[in-house]
Amino acid sequence: MEQKVRDLRSALKLLESMPGQLVETDVEVDPMAELAGVYRYVGAGGTVKRPTKEGPAMIFNKVKGHPDAKVAIGLLASRKRVAALLDCQPEDLGKMLYESVANPIPPIVTKEASPCQEVVHKATDPDFDLYRLVPAPTNTPDDAGPYITLGMCYATHPDTGVHDVTIHRLCIQGKDELSIFFTPGARHIGAMAERAEALGQKLPISISIGVDPAIEIGSCFEPPTTPLGYDELSVAGALRKEPVILCDCVTVKERAIANAEYVIEGEVIPGVRVQEDQNSHTGYAMPEFPGYTGPASDQCWLVKVTAVTHRKSPIMQTCIGPSEEHVSMAGIPTEASIYGMVEKAMPGRLQNVYCCSAGGGKYMAVLQFKKLTASDEGRQRQAALLAFSAFSELKHVFLVDEDVDCFDMSDVLWAMNTRFQGDADIITIPGVRCHPLDPSNDPTCSSSIRDHGIACKTIFDCTVPYDQKHRFERANFMEVDPEKWLKHTDK
Repeated sequence: MEQKVRDLRSALKLLESMPGQLVETDVEVDPMAELAGVYRYVGAGGTVKRPTKEGPAMIFNKVKGHPDAKVAIGLLASRKRVAALLDCQPEDLGKMLYESVANPIPPIVTKEASPCQEVVHKATDPDFDLYRLVPAPTNTPDDAGPYITLGMCYATHPDTGVHDVTIHRLCIQGKDELSIFFTPGARHIGAMAERAEALGQKLPISISIGVDPAIEIGSCFEPPTTPLGYDELSVAGALRKEPVILCDCVTVKERAIANAEYVIEGEVIPGVRVQEDQNSHTGYAMPEFPGYTGPASDQCWLVKVTAVTHRKSPIMQTCIGPSEEHVSMAGIPTEASIYGMVEKAMPGRLQNVYCCSAGGGKYMAVLQFKKLTASDEGRQRQAALLAFSAFSELKHVFLVDEDVDCFDMSDVLWAMNTRFQGDADIITIPGVRCHPLDPSNDPTCSSSIRDHGIACKTIFDCTVPYDQKHRFERANFMEVDPEKWLKHTDK
């Protein structure tokens, strides 16, 4: 019988049935740095400091200070697991997400009792304390504080009434306060908060934690693929072929994901900015996807929390910032955005896209391009330009032919070593806004950079010139089915 995944618990149940994809421990773990330190060795992958590896997801059944809760980590830290959770082949994930964006199914609201509200704690309760109620870990001893790394932030635009779901950096700052970091000009909820502030209004917000992986993946789409007004919960609806179910919050005029493990309700306060490390004074925020620990911001917004609701015996879900989990959540939607834009411009040429681990899912894309006729020579570089347009934070594009496996970086580097000449096949576009978390995107690194966050975008064209293809044919081996030789026989 097919396993139906619609929430975190059913997702973990599916992984439990897959050999080597989920491990559990009953040894007590401290959420302060120790939990992430353990998972670094078990399965974090990505740009996490070596030695690390891509491995199984993990459940910690005993969490210090939180006797009734568990913590799950690494659910999406493997492309194979993401594919299983979305019922798809790993190489088809980008295309599947592209189709889902094009055919959205909007969420619906239920008036029935919701699992996420089985237990309700209001900020007016005398013992209300976020530190006690939410087992949010720190990734390192240097973190500004406990971080909610997989909170699905949901809000409504004060003018238009359109909704949006986005993942933001959330740090617990007090018993009823969170800081939230909005990357300037990059996220829709940030624009909603700015508009509410201009109107002198608080912005109601819900933060759902521990949800269907389809929601976590779909929430990571960005403009222009999903412009302001596009509710990314519709992507998850399309992936599941049924709408995401929302419920009304208990204390604020907003909605939350009905089957979440936890929901934090609150309001973004206008005119207030928070120093992110005001409690720890470390100077750091948390490890970010490029593999470095980001500086603490003094421009975080304040969320005044009004309630925490959760399931009975809740499961906190978290991730390590630079891990393979970020690559899955950020990279696969980026692949979908690039594939969609190029396919519309030149159908049938782009075979596939991979946003690899080394780029954290955001900085680097490999485009597998097929030149069908002589007039396609040069179109591969046009496809690279379209990729930069599809995702503004992209820094490097590698172009390879259809006989190169774009998901195998050894094969990509083979193409670079045998089909690429540095003086002819590097195309640079200096002085373009990219991403502030790349420490090399800084005036100290290049005279072409006028401001932090600007980069030299670069295309590495590792494709064979169309008229030279006959010189670059890979060795042809006999096609056989190896199973005949690999089968085990009874003795």
